[in-house]
Amino acid sequence: MAPTPATAAPASPAQAAIPGGVPPLKAGQGHSFLLRRLHSLTGIVPVGAFLIEHILVSNATAINGPEAYANQVKFLGSLPMVLFLEAFGIWLPILFHGGYGLVIWWRGESNVRDYPWTGNWMYTLQRWTGIIAFAYIAWHTWHLRFAGIDLHAHPGASFGKVQSELLDTWWGGPAYMVGLIAASWHLAYGIWLFCAKWGITVGEKARKKFLVVCVLFFFVMTGVGWMSLRSFFMHPRMPADESADQLRTKPAPPTPPIGKK
Repeated sequence: MAPTPATAAPASPAQAAIPGGVPPLKAGQGHSFLLRRLHSLTGIVPVGAFLIEHILVSNATAINGPEAYANQVKFLGSLPMVLFLEAFGIWLPILFHGGYGLVIWWRGESNVRDYPWTGNWMYTLQRWTGIIAFAYIAWHTWHLRFAGIDLHAHPGASFGKVQSELLDTWWGGPAYMVGLIAASWHLAYGIWLFCAKWGITVGEKARKKFLVVCVLFFFVMTGVGWMSLRSFFMHPRMPADESADQLRTKPAPPTPPIGKK
């Protein structure tokens, strides 16, 4: 009797268990596996840690005014080996994470139209927000760190320099807002993906509960970021040159004794 034709192999249990478009990290895939592991890890440390500090701490000081923002920039610029920290703690990790993320996105196949599960949509949204955030961070870093006045030498000009980004063109403000939302979502959902892939959240119930936490974290990041942006819009224009150096040393007005005006 003639042999029957070979049939297609059924989907593996790992593939069938993840209908939301989130592929598991598998061993035995050579360099691709190691690069994906490193890509996943750098998205949390140091890139994710940098975004949390940048949005929730450094940028948030703008809410207290130009002097508070200048003092924060001065503090960051005075850290030991600051160029080494920036290069190996921020720029190179972001370049790798964003660049390899583009490779993953380019090689991937979206099946959102065929299988419109909520998880699949969120995973696809995470990829697109990563592209937007990568472009925004590159533009933002070039403008503030390398173009124009050196903020390490003149931190007093930092508030005015950000204002020039926001107010001197019609697209500056919208670009900041879109970039903030994209970076916040990419990080928040990226934390959920990291915990799911690395086995930190085990089981569907744990993942659903942690997803709520990550979504709330996204709203916190976005809310604080928008409050910071509002400060740059609402405050009078500040100089973005050496004349703003006085902001670094200008003392706060004395507080009058209780009962006296």
